[in-house]
Amino acid sequence: MNTYRHAAIMAAFLLICASSIAAPDAKRQAQLEHLLAQDCGACHGLYMTGGLGPELTRAALAGKSRASLIATVTQGRPGTAMPGWGALLSADDIRWLVDLLLQGYPAP
Repeated sequence: MNTYRHAAIMAAFLLICASSIAAPDAKRQAQLEHLLAQDCGACHGLYMTGGLGPELTRAALAGKSRASLIATVTQGRPGTAMPGWGALLSADDIRWLVDLLLQGYPAP
């Protein structure tokens, strides 16, 4: 297979994969934001400035990879109070929550 054809197939595959990642609808986003404020906020602070759990502000998350944050939310942190949410939330839900935090939730 020539290089150009292989590259075109890979690009098409990546586009299909990216389009299958759906953002939660508005109702689900509201539910997830409530979960973030109440459940996550119980340990990470109402404004994500820290408490039992570490700070989750935009500045505190700078330099941390999106993939590692998604893994932490999904699997938790053994030996700490951080539970894994993968059994309760979909992968799309978790990605949306991580992206919200990376964007600076809660807004000032």
